Amino acid sequence: MTLYALGLNHQTAPLAVRERVVFHIERLRDALVELKKGLAREAAILSTCNRTELYAAGDEPDALARWLAQYHHLQPDGLQPYLYILPSEQAVRHAFRVASGLDSMVLGEPQILGQMKEAARAAQSAGTLGTVLHKLFQRSFAVAKEVRTTTRIGASSVSMAAAAVKLAARIFPSLKDQRVLFIGAGEMIELCATHFAAQAPARITVANRTLERAERLAHRFNGQAVELRTLAEHLHEHDVIVSCTAASLPILGKGLVERALRARRRRPIFMVDLGVPRDIEQEAGELDDVFLYTVDDLAEIVSANLDARRSAVEQAEAIIDTQVGQFMHWMQGRASVPLIRSLRERAEEARRHELERARRLLARGEDPAKVLEALSHGLANKLTHPPTQALHDVSDEERQALAETLARLYRIP
Repeated sequence: MTLYALGLNHQTAPLAVRERVVFHIERLRDALVELKKGLAREAAILSTCNRTELYAAGDEPDALARWLAQYHHLQPDGLQPYLYILPSEQAVRHAFRVASGLDSMVLGEPQILGQMKEAARAAQSAGTLGTVLHKLFQRSFAVAKEVRTTTRIGASSVSMAAAAVKLAARIFPSLKDQRVLFIGAGEMIELCATHFAAQAPARITVANRTLERAERLAHRFNGQAVELRTLAEHLHEHDVIVSCTAASLPILGKGLVERALRARRRRPIFMVDLGVPRDIEQEAGELDDVFLYTVDDLAEIVSANLDARRSAVEQAEAIIDTQVGQFMHWMQGRASVPLIRSLRERAEEARRHELERARRLLARGEDPAKVLEALSHGLANKLTHPPTQALHDVSDEERQALAETLARLYRIP
């Protein structure tokens, strides 16, 4: 059984490809169960706006790649150029780097760690997180903690949310006069709302499918909440729109945005679509007076503040190197478990045999001291017979190596 990671991310695939292989939360459990039925003994799925990755313990990574394409109704050959398959040690190193934020679009960003924890919890709930993947994820979390506490990988506040604010400032002289609409109420929207609220905009509105969640978030920022189904009635009122939902289809189409522009008398709208799949139709960005940015568009903005974090990468990589070595040592130890179990069973069999013989002798009235002596001799003979016999049976070329191994095992000078 081999541990491996398979997937694609913002470095290997454009947004148009990534959004087609997203695993939506409501289908994640079924996908995990399907994986374990015939493709992997253990499995976990990490699906975010920047990556879709399968972590698995099994024997057929190529079959898993085909499954990923088929599950999303894609041709395997069409997806293959964007995929990476990382076996064993490479998979471990990759997981540690992802958890530590070294593989993120925004170097050192902390959100990915929470997303990995969610992936582990989902796999645990689905019954697909076995011993190997449980150990992998737990070590990933510990490595990420060590990296963040001993390096400056998290220095300089940089995030998609901060980048969105910087972009908006390029369009509007001051955000204090602008009205901001957030679509969704998840972690990313909460982070964006925090950054925009710091600029004291004229109004904050939160639109969500569940009004109660929208109200809770809006209340934190003295904003107002609306239901997602009423979005068409409120869109034209806002200058800045930030969307990040788990919807499988676009929420804002070109026609809806066009009507909002007419109602605004062509005053510009700044839009940030952080959803994967996209929440806003790509064609909406072609309209005059619409400034539409996706997660990929933000990459250039976030790179400006990464110098402090890049200086910590070398130190972080050294930590990861050490931890990868320790994890692989644990993995190699697990490979010896069947042999260790067999050795113990053989020893236990010899023990029971000699013990039964001793009991029979005692039952016949034999001297207990002599019985104990025979018991100890019998055990010693049975335990030393296999290695002794092996020394006699091997060729002259093999005998020296075997002798050295036995001397090391029994600590014979």
